[in-house]
Amino acid sequence: MDLTTNYLGFNLKNPLVVSASPISENIDEIKKAEDAGAAAVVLPSLFEEQLEHESAELDHHLTHGTESFAEALTYFPQLSDFRLGPEDYLDLIAKAKAAVQIPVIASLNGSSPGGWTNYARDIQQAGADALELNIYYIPTDPDTGAAQVEQTYLDILKAVKSVVAIPVAVKLSPFFSSMANMARRLDEAGANALVLFNRFYQPDINLATLEVESNVLLSTPQARRLPLRWIAILYGKIKADLAATSGIHSAEDALKMLMAGASATMLCSVLLKHGVEHIAKIRQDMCTWMEQHEYDSVKQLQGSLSQKNCPDPTAFERAQYMRAISTYRRQ
Repeated sequence: MDLTTNYLGFNLKNPLVVSASPISENIDEIKKAEDAGAAAVVLPSLFEEQLEHESAELDHHLTHGTESFAEALTYFPQLSDFRLGPEDYLDLIAKAKAAVQIPVIASLNGSSPGGWTNYARDIQQAGADALELNIYYIPTDPDTGAAQVEQTYLDILKAVKSVVAIPVAVKLSPFFSSMANMARRLDEAGANALVLFNRFYQPDINLATLEVESNVLLSTPQARRLPLRWIAILYGKIKADLAATSGIHSAEDALKMLMAGASATMLCSVLLKHGVEHIAKIRQDMCTWMEQHEYDSVKQLQGSLSQKNCPDPTAFERAQYMRAISTYRRQ
């Protein structure tokens, strides 16, 4: 059974990739993931705020008291509150590369071009095989138009691509007026892959404390439907690879994403629930299904049920929504 797939220019042994999460912060867990069959790993995101924090803290400690003490410039900044600071992150990349044979993909999370470009270069020099830009941008200013928001994404991508030679993926949200158009523009701007979709943090309100709460909810298999739809629509329309993330909990979920047109399937919540060893079960279940249905390779099934190749292309559009509602009412 040939499970190989091409993603970001790498010939992966299978489509199962460990997504950015606390799992990939631990070298032992990364090694276990490789042993269980993971084809690549995305390291946890380093946040733009961490880069800004380090820069501000360094400036404070280098300048504080310099008018009084000649030796003040030898002061070192204290550790920040972040679990992984910028220097620690570069060290994590180097250690991960030394520990495993699979591609190690770094991740930057932010919302403005800012200091991304310099640090992207550092990430490449640390040995990362590729870089995933996790652009988390929620425009709350009513004076900010859609065109300006979209241009921010393009500016970030172009700035990073201008300073690195390694492949760059862009992890997107689905909240664009024209998702297909935005995907094409990112493709034309040099994105080597699009990762669909980023699950934005959603706040809640605690009625007991009357405070806004921050919490993270793990995905469920139902969450795969949104990325599945857009991967199916985009397949064959852009050159960039398509990676599916969110809602992939089983071999069936991964197979559906591949049939829609994904080159890689990202695993996160299922591994947080069951451990990285669960990758081996997903891989084996994929092989079993493919054998039973007479598929010889991942490439054979990839995109077979995309909008481009689906017998009913309207299944991914408005017409199918109307049919679904009508059918439900007759039951």
